[in-house]
Amino acid sequence: MSNINWDDIPEVRGGPDFNNLLAILKRQVPNRPTLFEFFLNDRLYSRLAQKPPTDDNFTHSHWIIEAFRRVGYDYATIAIPGYSFLDGWVLRPKLSSVSLNVGNIIHTREEFDRYTLPDPKSADYDILNRLVDVLPKGMKLIPYSPDGVLENVTELVGYQNLCIMIKEDPGLAFDIFEGVGSNLVQFFEKAARYDSVGACIVNDDWGFKTQTMFSPSDMRKFVFPWIQKIVEAIHSAGKPAILHSCGHFERIINDIINDLKIDGRHSYEDAIIPVEEAYEKYHQHLAIMGGIDVNFICLSSPEEVYQRSKSMLDRCASRGAFALGTGNSVPEYVPDSGYFAMVRAALDQR
Repeated sequence: MSNINWDDIPEVRGGPDFNNLLAILKRQVPNRPTLFEFFLNDRLYSRLAQKPPTDDNFTHSHWIIEAFRRVGYDYATIAIPGYSFLDGWVLRPKLSSVSLNVGNIIHTREEFDRYTLPDPKSADYDILNRLVDVLPKGMKLIPYSPDGVLENVTELVGYQNLCIMIKEDPGLAFDIFEGVGSNLVQFFEKAARYDSVGACIVNDDWGFKTQTMFSPSDMRKFVFPWIQKIVEAIHSAGKPAILHSCGHFERIINDIINDLKIDGRHSYEDAIIPVEEAYEKYHQHLAIMGGIDVNFICLSSPEEVYQRSKSMLDRCASRGAFALGTGNSVPEYVPDSGYFAMVRAALDQR
């Protein structure tokens, strides 16, 4: 493989077919190796779509669709415009890394009472209809929310403040989680019912490298009841629910599988559990989505990335329940050569 120009965009043979991703989410074997990613980055989107980004919501979504199609995905992820818990608030600076304690607006019952939750009806769901005109045959949309239950509550309250609130004023904490959680349930109830939608991503980071953000018992009390209702709303529309959640998860994996009934889980780090190990332990219970560690892709040669990706595809070829992708996403610091090497491992087998 050493004669390959790894910076070249890999050639895609055949068009999109969302049935392959559906098979994986049903823990079956797809018709061919299948890719999964939560999001790429603006540089990569522009390179793949061969045009710069735009501020127009429809054109921006079309830009992402074209980029996903160009590199061989069977879907495109989409953020539905017009719905945010933070409209009018700038709680954290837009930096590559920022403290979970920076910015917050709710510290007391009075401040929560003054805060206006977003109206789930205000989202521009009709974009899911309008995009049908530019959606390639066989391709589906996968919407996700503007952060998740725990992420939005943490953003509004602050992580350390929330830790204290859960212990000193659990009633207030419960009410804030209820406000955010019930709001997101309504959002997914609407988004999941469009014909152009093939699945939904429940995106909510729950852990650090060594533990969950809160004790499993507190996660079960404050967070998981709303995730369960969100998943039920997605399933009631006949669509699978994909969990994107970073951090340590093995202390809550039984909750994820048995109680929340997640169809596929995304986000894996070698420092927590390598995707190879996660697949062997859990693929009979839920689909393993992505998993090639981002740090590995950044620090390894394209050939090493290709070989590990190919080995992972070989591992699950007869057992299914796996879609190839990065462990988390493709931020701008990931070299295109490493990303394309991973993608090429799937496309070479089509």
